[in-house]
Amino acid sequence: MLSFLKKKTTPLTNIFPSNFMDIHNHLIPEIDDGAKTLNDSVELIKRMYSYGIKNFMCTPHIMGGVYDNTPEIINQKLNELQAHLKTIGLNDIQIKVAAEYMLDDQFESLLKEKKLLTLKNNLVLVELSYHSAPINLYEQLFNIQIAGYQPVLAHPERYSFFHNHYKEYKKLKEVGCLFQLNLLSLSNYYGTGVHAVALKLLNDSLIDFVGSDTHHHKHLNALENINNPKIIKLISPILKKNEFFI
Repeated sequence: MLSFLKKKTTPLTNIFPSNFMDIHNHLIPEIDDGAKTLNDSVELIKRMYSYGIKNFMCTPHIMGGVYDNTPEIINQKLNELQAHLKTIGLNDIQIKVAAEYMLDDQFESLLKEKKLLTLKNNLVLVELSYHSAPINLYEQLFNIQIAGYQPVLAHPERYSFFHNHYKEYKKLKEVGCLFQLNLLSLSNYYGTGVHAVALKLLNDSLIDFVGSDTHHHKHLNALENINNPKIIKLISPILKKNEFFI
């Protein structure tokens, strides 16, 4: 089963369950810091398809003053991508959309409207600034749940301000926050500190789902370097959980 590990170009082939869905990526073109063109999107999708990934939940950024995307804009871009994939014969692919919401002032307004693009049901993907957590983080998480949603925190391992305050991760879980790990964090793409915390979160059974967070080919180059059998074994049960989103 581990013979694929010898293939340095696609070490994750045959590891992803057939119904795995990548719930965090930036494959929708011309909408944020991800794919720049339809051709970029197609090339990234084809490459991930070669790993056995056929289902994608695209999650464009929604960030006040930076990426002022709306459900209408996102769905229009989704329709364009889906139509293009059909014209070039890529029919064995499922693409849906949600969004990755920055917990900023704009998000508070969007939450009041209750028109969030969710991963599934009431699960909403949220992210924090990499500089520091919001002063009112726990109030925001409470408000999300009061509004009828459940927060899924994107890549918690990447927030370095939590690294020396590891108990905060458990506190976040206790208040109802789910965690989505970036698969890239299992390489050294974000640095050894992020890698170490990612493994600790996995070993402590704090991770609920995973995503690739793919923006460009450099991310996939790093993804293909995740070839440690122990890490593959550790992440396999979480990969299976992503089938929930099909």
